[in-house]
This record gives sequence, structure tokens and C-alpha cells, in this order.
Amino acid sequence: MKKENNRGVAGTHAETAESSWKGIYKLGGAAALIFVLTALLDVVASIMAGEAAAPDTLTATDWFTLFQSDPFHAFQNLGLFNIIEQVLMILVFFALYAAHRKIDKVYAALAMILQLLGTAVYISNSAAVPMFVLSGKYAAATTDAQRSIFLAAGQAILARGEDFTPGAFMGFLFLGIAGIAISCIMLRRGIFSKAASYSGILGTVILFAFTLWATFVPASYKTALVFAMFGGLLSMAWLILIARRLFQLARLA
Repeated sequence: MKKENNRGVAGTHAETAESSWKGIYKLGGAAALIFVLTALLDVVASIMAGEAAAPDTLTATDWFTLFQSDPFHAFQNLGLFNIIEQVLMILVFFALYAAHRKIDKVYAALAMILQLLGTAVYISNSAAVPMFVLSGKYAAATTDAQRSIFLAAGQAILARGEDFTPGAFMGFLFLGIAGIAISCIMLRRGIFSKAASYSGILGTVILFAFTLWATFVPASYKTALVFAMFGGLLSMAWLILIARRLFQLARLA
């Protein structure tokens, strides 16, 4: 009788655990779709803003002026949407880890750790919020000496964390490795379709190549943007296919 009770308790715990993973699948699928919507909003906002400036061409004074006149596009150009998207990707990677935890736990966990590391590095180096704060102080400054101090601080922050400059490269590097790694795991294990796996691999490789190009050859930034468009479309297809399969896994759990 006692053994039967123990088995009953164990079965209840197992059902509870599976129910928890079912919620993770749904959360990851929803995060993937929200990522796609955020990316589309970023594209629309970029089109409305007009011609994009190449990385490292705007000075601290230019950014301070932009924050005062158009804070939304200033935040956007300094990676606000990227921050939101990478936070969403933490949920997606956790769901992908959950899907592979029984057949490739170690490598799926490693890919998730790389994603977390890349997100932490990227967000910690982001120039968006510090430049916004400095822009307010610069606008309120009453002497040239004060303005010079804020300009110097702004230039230092831009050197460390403006998107597609060497200071921000390490975050993108870890994120790119994580994306390729999890897509290869998806391809090898077959839980997700080959279309999803290959679109993830190709999309991440193209976007990382764009990052290299934009970061270290900024003179051809406009050409690189055309190249990045294909990587972006593949990545959105990857996320849509991931979301579709995660919702299926949630129903089967």
C-alpha cells in the first residue's frame, strides 16, 4: 500500500513538472512572436526616421540634440529594440532548452548560457539610457565647463556601447555563437523542422556577417544594411517556425 502511495505521489510530481514545461513552451512561443512584432516595429520606425547614419559618425553633441528633439528615435538608434528583443530571446532559449533537455541537455544549456552572457554584455554596455541621462544634464548645463564634462562623458559612453562599434562587438559575438549553436542542435535532434533549423543558421550567420561588416568597415554601412535585410527575414522566419513548434509541444505535453 505504501509503495502504491509513493508511486502515486511520484506520478503527481511528474505531471506537475510536465505541466511546468508546458507553460515554458507557451511562454517561449509567445516571446518568439513578440520578438517578430518588435523587429517589424523597429523596421517601420527606421523607415519613418529616414536615412540611417553610419555607426560612429554622430558625436555626443549630435546624440544629445537628438534626445532632446526626438527621444524615441534616439533610443531606437542606440539599440532600445535590440535590448527588448534579447530579453525576449532569453525566454525563447529557455523554451528551446526545455524541448531538448531529455536528448541534448548539455549543449542546449551551453547555448542558453551563451545567450544569457551575450545579453548581459550587450545590455550592460548599452549607451541608450546613459546618453539619455547625460542629454538632460547637458541641456541644463549653464557653463561651457559643465557642457565639456558631459560631452567627454558622452563620447566615452559611445566608444563603449554604441551599436556596431568595436565597444559593442563582444555582446553581438556571444549572441551570434548562441544562435548558431542552438540552430545546429535543432537540426541534429529533429524536434524542430529542417526549415526552422536552416533558417536559424543562415539568418544568424548573415546577421553576424553584417555586424562584422558594419563594425569594422563603417564606410560601407548602407550596403551592409541591404545585406542584413536577408538575415533579418530569415531570422523572423526562424522565430515564427520555432513559435509554431513550441505551441505544438505545449499541446502534446
